[in-house]
Amino acid sequence: MARRRGLTPEDKDLWARVARSAVPLHPERPKAADPEMRPAPKPVPLRAAVPEFQIGQMVPSRPLSVSHSPTPAQRLSQQPLRMDPKTHRRMAQGKLVPEARLDLHGLTLAAAHPELIGFILSCHAQGRRLVLVITGKGKGDHGPLPTRSGALRHQVPHWLHMPPLSGVVQQVTAAHYRHGGEGAYYVYLRRRG
Repeated sequence: MARRRGLTPEDKDLWARVARSAVPLHPERPKAADPEMRPAPKPVPLRAAVPEFQIGQMVPSRPLSVSHSPTPAQRLSQQPLRMDPKTHRRMAQGKLVPEARLDLHGLTLAAAHPELIGFILSCHAQGRRLVLVITGKGKGDHGPLPTRSGALRHQVPHWLHMPPLSGVVQQVTAAHYRHGGEGAYYVYLRRRG
């Protein structure tokens, strides 16, 4: 890379002749001083121009919280208690034995819904109070856009709280681990008529 050279004496002489013949556009403005006669600007120290900083210093420091949607079991545990507390406690501890059980594990949503309705209504008609509905925990799709795992596990509580089952179902809770844990539900039915 070639060094930039300054003006030669001939170039300066030529420029002076051109400058004398030039007519200013705005004569009322003050004339600028000759660039060679102006004092050189004082160098600004780099530290004074940019104050010291740390990346992210202005961001408020608070712990990163990721809000996960609650599991079906957590949502059910937040619902009001509509049955005898002592019976509910024994049921949640797995001490009550379900009178009937329905295994929906492996069924599609379309096949499971009518199966569930028929089972719950027939158990209510027979006077049963505590039944177990097994959905399985399900396996999620861990692709680029993951879906929630266990479609039946998420859908069965909604079905149990919708007509025609909402009239016969008194309480729905997640089963104790010995009866299937979060992959199953205790369904406590109302007394007949």
